[in-house]
Amino acid sequence: MEKITEKLILEKGFPKTNKLEQIKSLNLSKLGLKLQDLPVKLLSRLQSLERWDLSGNRLQEFPKNLKLPALRFLDLSDNQMEDVTSLESLSGLEEVKMEDNLYITVSDNYKLMVLLPNLRIYNGKDVSTTANHLRFVYTENLRTRITAVWENNFCLPDVITAEIMSTLETNFVNTARHQVKFGPNSVSDFTKWKVEILAKEYLHTLTEPKKEPESNKCTDTKKNCELSTPTKRKQTTSEINTSISLTPLKRLRVKPPASPVTDSRHESFVCLKPQTPMQMKTIRMSPRHTGQAASTPARRQIRVETSRRTSRVQQTKEDRAQVKQKDDISKPGSKAIDLQQDADVLPTIASCSKTQQPVCLKPLHVLQCHSKQDSSEDFSTQLWACAFQPLPNYTGSGGGSRLVATCGGESVCVIDCETGMVMKKYKVPGEEFFSLAWSTVLMSRGGGASPHHCSILGAGGKRGLVKLIHPRNNVAYGEFRASRKSLSVIRFNHHQGNFLFTGSYDNKIVMWDIGGVDSQYNYKVVQLLVLEISSTPLHICLPPASPGSHLLTACEDGLYCFKTQLDAKNTTKSRLKDMEITFPIYTKEDQDHNYHTIDGLSFLTDDIVASKNYMHGSIYLWSWGRTKAQRPDKKNRMVCAVILAELQWANTEIPYLALNTCPAQAYIVCGDDKGKLWTYHVSNLQKNSFQSGKPMLPTEVLEWPTPVSRGLIQVEGPSINSVTMDPELNYLVALSDKNIVIVWKREQSS
Repeated sequence: MEKITEKLILEKGFPKTNKLEQIKSLNLSKLGLKLQDLPVKLLSRLQSLERWDLSGNRLQEFPKNLKLPALRFLDLSDNQMEDVTSLESLSGLEEVKMEDNLYITVSDNYKLMVLLPNLRIYNGKDVSTTANHLRFVYTENLRTRITAVWENNFCLPDVITAEIMSTLETNFVNTARHQVKFGPNSVSDFTKWKVEILAKEYLHTLTEPKKEPESNKCTDTKKNCELSTPTKRKQTTSEINTSISLTPLKRLRVKPPASPVTDSRHESFVCLKPQTPMQMKTIRMSPRHTGQAASTPARRQIRVETSRRTSRVQQTKEDRAQVKQKDDISKPGSKAIDLQQDADVLPTIASCSKTQQPVCLKPLHVLQCHSKQDSSEDFSTQLWACAFQPLPNYTGSGGGSRLVATCGGESVCVIDCETGMVMKKYKVPGEEFFSLAWSTVLMSRGGGASPHHCSILGAGGKRGLVKLIHPRNNVAYGEFRASRKSLSVIRFNHHQGNFLFTGSYDNKIVMWDIGGVDSQYNYKVVQLLVLEISSTPLHICLPPASPGSHLLTACEDGLYCFKTQLDAKNTTKSRLKDMEITFPIYTKEDQDHNYHTIDGLSFLTDDIVASKNYMHGSIYLWSWGRTKAQRPDKKNRMVCAVILAELQWANTEIPYLALNTCPAQAYIVCGDDKGKLWTYHVSNLQKNSFQSGKPMLPTEVLEWPTPVSRGLIQVEGPSINSVTMDPELNYLVALSDKNIVIVWKREQSS
């Protein structure tokens, strides 16, 4: 029998190297290995190991103290495994194979799903939905029953000693294991195992010092939580339109069907049709690039807006001295409004860029791909959201994706930025799409084949429905109702692609688990969490370093942070805000100036956030970590953002002009109401800019290219509602409120 030595590991590992720490894949199958043949000290050096094949051995259990933080795939099929709890130390596992282990039961399978928080694929099948049900719903039911057992049969003794508590714990655990019945008999062993763990946890919480739960602090002081909430904004046209008919919900399958999907099921799919070159020719316009200027555009009155923009409040007066206010803020006369700037943050910001040189962008394509009835005369359809398709396993070392998705009106388009071709187009008559997002989920292929990752699109808008689209196969495979009101924003958790957040005009953000799909496009959606806010959410951001624990949302009445971690300690399905992040400019508010509306929000690095209020004419850069580290007041939960820098932006009265960031290139871009793109290369910020307190000028302001339609109609600069960039900033895409998509391309420096 082979013994595991460093030499053997190097021979069977990949890539070929002379260091154990660099091995990413290891095949130790069919070596007749037992537990004693796995040296923990030696194997612990495999800190980069991602895939490990131990199939065809004689293992009865796994080394309990072996920790491999990078391990994502483990094959233990065709062994003699009896104890799956020994895998608990491998918390990063996402896929496990345990087939052909005679002694593994259904209860053991359930234990694995609970012990491994990231487990998504088990024996080649997507178990995300089942696992989340066990981790949260099933566990909460058991906890409720355990609490009832305690309240009906036990109480704490007057005198607490270690011996008394040990006896009490034994009696309580045994009683709970005997009395708590839940789930089918086939998993009774799992239920008793989980009840024992939960009963011990419950008893310990009774004897430990009591702490006020985070979720209740804000509930008990609800009035104080919302001291700063202004009058709610007016409803959008889409909300008060009573003529909108609601589409019947598609029935979702709980389990994949045993028989093939019928033809009628396929007929319910909406196919995405590629735009032909001839069609594109009739609606593409040629840009006329004009000279570039970095000056701030002058203010102008609010135009009559339609659709979503009817909610914008026309309350700002023409005589507003916005520039003067910015100068006042920069004066050190009042500590309450001084920007919290520190010179030592400069290296942190400057180091986030891979390049020290600004990029040069030139307009490449101008498209009208969202036109009603493909009419080139449609300049009324407003476009709201765009995002580049993420590439699988993107590392930033090569070129990013050139496919961008855009939405507006009743359609979603997928555009090839290089050719300007609309590759896919998806229409829903009567809908008006406000938001979209890409994600990657697992698709099972059947026939015993391993599931593969597929890139999907989610889109939502006026009707409150989320559409799920698989562009590669030209299939819109499903939909579900996220709200009875319009959806303002949707966002996926890219660290766990099946988790989706939807924000709606009923002042709620809901977290969903959309699971994966099988080869017949069956899927299941489960609601996990509801976040209660006091106004319409406009943007949702997940901190890159902790996407599973916190959520930032920019709203009509402020910027809020929520705790979103799903664990046994916090099982409430509905939660209030954890804290509100305020800005020094708030002290300057009056009846004509409301600075609480945050209509731009994006992370530039793991710590630095860019945000804006359209009425202030500036973009703030602030520290998420240092802001979060402040202890919010118990009554109103407010903390002031730790400002790092202030960037000069346009003077405008038009809200919902979203900014975006390109972290790899340290770029921030935001359009204005005249078709211009304000770009900021953060590595160019100078140290004296931080110390002076004056807003810093943009790196470059890209002029509206003044396209001319086929009818020789010159289109003046519209409002730029949204911008996006691919990770390497090879392309920049801007959407306008006049049904125009502009693709800018990076010119390589000679």
